[in-house]
Amino acid sequence: MKLTFIGAAHEVTGSCMYLEACGKKILIDCGMEQGVDVFENVPLPVAEADIDMVFLTHAHIDHSGKLPLLYKNGFRGQVFATCGTERLCGIMLRDSANIQMFEAEWRNRKAKRSGKQEVEPLYTIEDAEGVLKCFVGREYGEKIMVAEGISIRFVDAGHLLGSSSVEVWIHENGVSKKLVFSGDIGNTDQPIICDPQTIEDADYVIMESTYGDRSHGPRPDYIADLADVIQTTFDRGGNVVIPAFAVGRTQEMLYFIRQIKEEKRIKNHDDFEVYVDSPLAIEATKIFMERMHDDFDEEASRLIQSGINPISFPGLKTAVTSDDSKAINFNDSPKVIISASGMCDAGRIKHHLKHNLWRPECTVLFVGYQSAGTLGRALAEGAKEVKLFGEDIEVRAQIRTLAGVSGHADRDGLMDWIKAFSKKPEKVFVVHGEDAACVALAGRIREELALDTLAPYSGTVYDLAAGKLIREAQPVRIQKKTPAASSRQSTVFDRLLSAGQRLLAVIRRNEGGANKDLAKFADQIEALCDKWER
Repeated sequence: MKLTFIGAAHEVTGSCMYLEACGKKILIDCGMEQGVDVFENVPLPVAEADIDMVFLTHAHIDHSGKLPLLYKNGFRGQVFATCGTERLCGIMLRDSANIQMFEAEWRNRKAKRSGKQEVEPLYTIEDAEGVLKCFVGREYGEKIMVAEGISIRFVDAGHLLGSSSVEVWIHENGVSKKLVFSGDIGNTDQPIICDPQTIEDADYVIMESTYGDRSHGPRPDYIADLADVIQTTFDRGGNVVIPAFAVGRTQEMLYFIRQIKEEKRIKNHDDFEVYVDSPLAIEATKIFMERMHDDFDEEASRLIQSGINPISFPGLKTAVTSDDSKAINFNDSPKVIISASGMCDAGRIKHHLKHNLWRPECTVLFVGYQSAGTLGRALAEGAKEVKLFGEDIEVRAQIRTLAGVSGHADRDGLMDWIKAFSKKPEKVFVVHGEDAACVALAGRIREELALDTLAPYSGTVYDLAAGKLIREAQPVRIQKKTPAASSRQSTVFDRLLSAGQRLLAVIRRNEGGANKDLAKFADQIEALCDKWER
């Protein structure tokens, strides 16, 4: 019974932990790193084909984005998640696969001209489709046995539609332990989704720390602040460009704008148009509408019961095709443009920035976390010039941030969450935060609550049954900081190695089978080897 920390250790993205218990090999999340890597992550301690199951906290790519790669490399187990997460992953993982394939195609066009070796995409749409068939969706509060000696239950984390904390009960060799993986803990009093639920007891708590050293400050009046940005920008004759995460933040912005329109807060610009320019955001909004009766909070539910769709309104337009997207910037009327990606590193938002950043009458409004090393972080921190599509663009637009709009709890919200445990945990592990945030939150929990707390680095291994460290890893900094959103592109030989690992896993799983069948299997492998050794 041991836990190994792999990703999002003193970093925000790339969440991944490895749990070994009751003869099962389990991952908690399998996320992609985004932005800039600071520390090296250790590889999985076992082959992907040997992983039996994944407990997925939510659909955001920094928690789910490497699931198709896991499948590509031989995983054929089960992915347990909430029904909401299962639905969102259906669009998000397909979208991520399309991005990987597009990037590989672009790289290969350059490689062909320069005579370099071609690469394969990190994974393909077939890999995404394959892992989606592994999903097992469950509703909040349903306790299920996933293996002999292991049960789990999903608790609403209030971060995203379908987001969860995961309770894990383990009984092995006469020892019983309960683990709680927080996932991303949501902010309170946010639109659409419910507040995060607390949990009463655990032996071990593994919790996030994204805002572990920061406060969101006094709760702002989101409607008034957003209306002020729209009014002043429109009065200048400009556009309001909102880089927003396609899943979650886009729907929150629609919720706010519906209310602004309903209350007629924008003067002299009646019936202004709002464009959602992201096929992924459009599909996600449809899923939000499908799940509104199951997952929305009381306020949104009251609107629904009164016949009001809380995320739709007159003047809302969607851009599906690239031609639809291009046409937005040839419309001179002041408008709101909501587009992905939320950190401005990819997607259609970069085209809208190219057309609007140089215009002093426009406003770029940030409404979410901007990871270090991203274009969004650079703009938010006052960059005067940026490069887009090989062109230097002067930043003359107003750069604003809608304060307090965050899907993450701040340092006080995180403390409130851990304080809610009525049974004192044996140990608290703090993960999923930049180095300073991780250390700050761990120190505060230790000092204020007198809990044994550790902020582990990647490679740390803990014996859960014995309650002791097997290995405490030391930080290994990456010498050259490079964007990690796409990760390393794989070669055909990498694919061959993965196929070999899967073959070994299949062989091990057939131990104890009928001799006749095993002999036939062995003959087939020998024949294949003979063919390729010639």
